[in-house]
Amino acid sequence: MRKWLPALAVSAAAAFVSSVLTAPQALAQDSKPVPEKVPGTNVEFSPSAARDPRAHALAAANPAAVQAGGLLCGSGYRLSFVDPLPDSRRFGTLFTYFKESMTPAMSGACALFDNNLGVKKHMKLKLCWTTCKVDEGSFFDYAGPVKYESNDPDFQPRCAEVNALMWEGDIAIIDRQTDVAACD
Repeated sequence: MRKWLPALAVSAAAAFVSSVLTAPQALAQDSKPVPEKVPGTNVEFSPSAARDPRAHALAAANPAAVQAGGLLCGSGYRLSFVDPLPDSRRFGTLFTYFKESMTPAMSGACALFDNNLGVKKHMKLKLCWTTCKVDEGSFFDYAGPVKYESNDPDFQPRCAEVNALMWEGDIAIIDRQTDVAACD
């Protein structure tokens, strides 16, 4: 029996050291990643936007607009898309947000269309799933937010369709149609 005690002590010590060294890794594997926030805001990136360097750069360059959109859309919305429109001239910027719930709770899609020209423009922002929500008029700052929320299990907020339009007189200088986020 005396011969086994040192062997048991060594074996127990080895098991303890092994568990201490592997426990942090096991905990890290089981833990959820901490959502990344847009710098200078309390708005989280969606997973796809967190991996998109263009979305990062545009959001970081416009924290006030990102924060305003997040506040206007409401609690739980994550930034999914930032699109300068119509191109690098950037007459406007389309910001889309969504929230998804796996439990019977409200999921949602939300959009905000920023006017970057510094003068009032006729703008229209439309968000559609089974029905459409629209904000249209002459805006100095932004159109929207337009928001669609549902607790229907078939609702896929990423796949809601957004239309952003801006006119100079009778001519559309921006006419963009996209999904709120990458839609499978």
